[in-house]
Amino acid sequence: MNMTFDLPNDMRIYSALSTRDALLAWVEEQGKSGRAHLEISAGQVQEIDGSGLQLLAALSNLETPWRLVESSQAFSAACELLGYGHWLDKRYLKNAGEESAT
Repeated sequence: MNMTFDLPNDMRIYSALSTRDALLAWVEEQGKSGRAHLEISAGQVQEIDGSGLQLLAALSNLETPWRLVESSQAFSAACELLGYGHWLDKRYLKNAGEESAT
């Protein structure tokens, strides 16, 4: 079982359904393991829109909290632009020192 969910390269509306299905299946697996939090990697995300961010926002409604552990420049820029900058918590991001300020 993979401990971190790697978001796909394309997080736009065109792939939202398949990404949602894969993410929910992974969340279910993680729930069975009793993990204290979920780890999401956006390190490979190159294309993202509001629907992609909404998928992650929906995770906030789950019992188990989640944290972002890696972020691409495209993902970080989208988060900042659309008001999700708080997801970019440098305490958890593996590549926090590599990101440029947006």
